[in-house]
Amino acid sequence: MSRATVYFAPVRTEMKRSLVARAGALLEKAGLQAAVSEGDLVAVKLHFGEAGNTGFVHPVFVREVVRRIKALGGKPFLTDANTLYRGERSNAVDHIECALHNGFSYATVEAPIVIADGLDGRDAVDVLIQGKHFDAVRIGSAGVHADAMVVLTHVKGHEAAGFGGALKNVGMGLGCRSAKQRMHADFRPEVEASKCRSCGRCVRWCPVQAIVLGPDRVAVVDHGVCYGCGECVAACPYGAIATQWKTTPEALQEKIAEHALGALVGKQGKVVYVSFVMNVSPDCDCWHFSDASVVPDIGVLASDDIVAIDQAAYDLVAAAPGLAGTRGGGTEAGEDKFARITGIDGTHVMRYAEQIGLGTRDYELVTVG
Repeated sequence: MSRATVYFAPVRTEMKRSLVARAGALLEKAGLQAAVSEGDLVAVKLHFGEAGNTGFVHPVFVREVVRRIKALGGKPFLTDANTLYRGERSNAVDHIECALHNGFSYATVEAPIVIADGLDGRDAVDVLIQGKHFDAVRIGSAGVHADAMVVLTHVKGHEAAGFGGALKNVGMGLGCRSAKQRMHADFRPEVEASKCRSCGRCVRWCPVQAIVLGPDRVAVVDHGVCYGCGECVAACPYGAIATQWKTTPEALQEKIAEHALGALVGKQGKVVYVSFVMNVSPDCDCWHFSDASVVPDIGVLASDDIVAIDQAAYDLVAAAPGLAGTRGGGTEAGEDKFARITGIDGTHVMRYAEQIGLGTRDYELVTVG
């Protein structure tokens, strides 16, 4: 595979040009015009942020992207899939309200919101892949059916994967709720009887009829039939079938990459990535808070290669000095900040993604003023 190009706009400007406009110009450099055709339904994949979190991509940048898509005749919509955990974004109603509260209204960004996996996380498509962990992955239907995609990523650390970049934004972000369960653990559902309300949702949702209501009106799982899809976790409104998180960082990263592979099937040449290496928090944006940035604000990246843009973002953070008084304090320029903070090698996802053909870690960084 040939070397990829990653375009870079530093936060510092000597020409007094807006970073918003420069980020939009990066998008053009990375191939937006080739990716978007007249009439294309264009998914703008981003993270709306949890309630109380401030680490997400600012709506003013999103509006710039939306306007450039519309100028090419595309029809942009903002999208993300529902969360596995029961916070502010586990169903489409709460998810959209959270997005609106965080500033992603139509008046602000000039594009509608479409939750990728629908009202309750079941609106998904089984996409065939060839991976180590999966031969099919469940991807939110809006992501699958979109003609093109622009992926807007806030670069940060992650307590389970070590690093949150474009691969995680696409793989975990477009996986439906049950897919998120499969990524986070090799799932074996157990029912907590005291929480079961005999509503029967898990029975109706189970794709292989592995669940029945027992004589005591508590759901019972036949583990000889169950194949660990995780749909019952997404189904239960009472938390009687608990989310499972037990996995290794390496397996989690590989599963994220395999879901990214599924999300990008059929979109060769139709996806552009923009990553914001700013406000680099040590934790995932799914928390209800944002900790202090571990390095100074660096800038914005754009590429048509999902692996290269993640590698470039990781390298730029590593090259920066850690900020005193933060969880990056005491780390020096050239030191792996994410590994120091989380204890996890966050580059495994890039190596594995490269192995399965998602892109290359070999890149040229081109600075655009």
